[in-house]
Amino acid sequence: MNSRFYLGWDHIRRAWEGILGSGGLSSLPKVDAELPPADAERVKRLMEECLAARGGEVSARQRAAALGEIYLTLSKTGRRNFLETMVDNFCVDREQVKTTARQLLETADDNSFQQLATRMRETLVSPQQKLLRQFNALPQGIKFLVDLRADLLVFLAYQPKLSTLDHDLKSLLATWFDVGFLSVQRITWQSPAALLEKLMAYEAVHAINSWTDLHNRLESDRRCYAFFHPGMSEEPLIFIEVALVEGLATSVQELLDESAPKIAVDEADTAIFYSISNTQKGLQGISFGPFLIKQVVTSLQSQLPNLKTFSTLSPLPGFRRWLIAYFEAAMAVDTRGPMEQALIEAARLLNVAADAEAVFNTPQWWQDQQVVATLKEPLLSLCAHYLHEPREKDRAPLDPVARFHLGNGARIERINWLGDTSAKGMQESCGLMVNYLYQLKEIEKNIETYATSKEIAAASRVRNLLRDDEDEQGQLARLRRLLSRGRGNSSAGPQ
Repeated sequence: MNSRFYLGWDHIRRAWEGILGSGGLSSLPKVDAELPPADAERVKRLMEECLAARGGEVSARQRAAALGEIYLTLSKTGRRNFLETMVDNFCVDREQVKTTARQLLETADDNSFQQLATRMRETLVSPQQKLLRQFNALPQGIKFLVDLRADLLVFLAYQPKLSTLDHDLKSLLATWFDVGFLSVQRITWQSPAALLEKLMAYEAVHAINSWTDLHNRLESDRRCYAFFHPGMSEEPLIFIEVALVEGLATSVQELLDESAPKIAVDEADTAIFYSISNTQKGLQGISFGPFLIKQVVTSLQSQLPNLKTFSTLSPLPGFRRWLIAYFEAAMAVDTRGPMEQALIEAARLLNVAADAEAVFNTPQWWQDQQVVATLKEPLLSLCAHYLHEPREKDRAPLDPVARFHLGNGARIERINWLGDTSAKGMQESCGLMVNYLYQLKEIEKNIETYATSKEIAAASRVRNLLRDDEDEQGQLARLRRLLSRGRGNSSAGPQ
């Protein structure tokens, strides 16, 4: 049983038990957890009854609740079969669309055209989308659908035909989760224990290791905010953690050091956003835009007018994978430029093979001063190139965190050497971190420029890293040529 559903089972069942009627769970059709074909056929008939809407609203809600309860009892295989049953039987009627399209083309009367256009819009709403809307009408229904999409995203990796269902569900969720519906709440040490536990469980950027660690993140020189949706009032959607400091923070270990003295809030001039954690996997790909950052900035400014700088200290989750792909491609074609020579020299100093994996898998390599002196500048330069390297499909940067902040109007302010020396930080990015700066007067312009041309706003110190060894465009072209060989393209980073 999926633990995410298992933990929410009692809560959802309590919300639905009154709808199911006196029979409760005992009235549900009996199906095997794997949902074999015979049971899938029974579920299909129940779906058809839901769509037929016979018996009025009460009966429709009972049937939708029954379908939802059945889904919650299924195994992973059963849930996939459930969703495939929807896709196989309740997509848009192709013949009906073709018939309506022909009628649209043939009509010369404006009134008839408008009526047919309305009919076409209705025809293009798939039965599976209508089923999804029925779940939303249930108590806790929107949470059910968000979790269902989290499963759907997993199944999509090996069952592409589910993409039509994902498109329908994502479109509905994007409408229901419009930023205008969200509310923000500050989290403090006095917040309900259940909410604090969720903050600890959902923290996805820098793990909260203990209650002491959590308390440190909620001290007077820290701020934490949670965003909620009225349809999921007990489930936070996003946590944003902020540190109030003097100047740009460059190391997350120093920022989260429990033994470090607290700064007086009235002395802080900078707010560092060091963790933005999305808690609901089912909302992946649904953007809340610059709303999140702006609302927190507005709140901080109103309370602490001495704050002048708003920046992040952000991870680079795909950099090391990209870096290794680059070096492997370079070595495969026997390239021996300054960056490759630095890797070879670092390997010699560490007494390991002249191979990127061997170098970066060497324990504590970053504590060897000679190795650091050899690798620091080349890695910083390569990181600048990585942040500017576009995906083929949309020209947006490879790095997902960069896409988020650049799309929200930030600029790349600084790349920090050994900004995160945790095991995760070294594994993902060789310890590098990035400050994305939100200059309030520039946000709107940066958003527009990035949206229209994918132009990346970056400070001069970052752009200088692009030019350290070669002309910027020439170096980027060289990197792309190398990464196009071997396994470069498939290892370029998260998409």
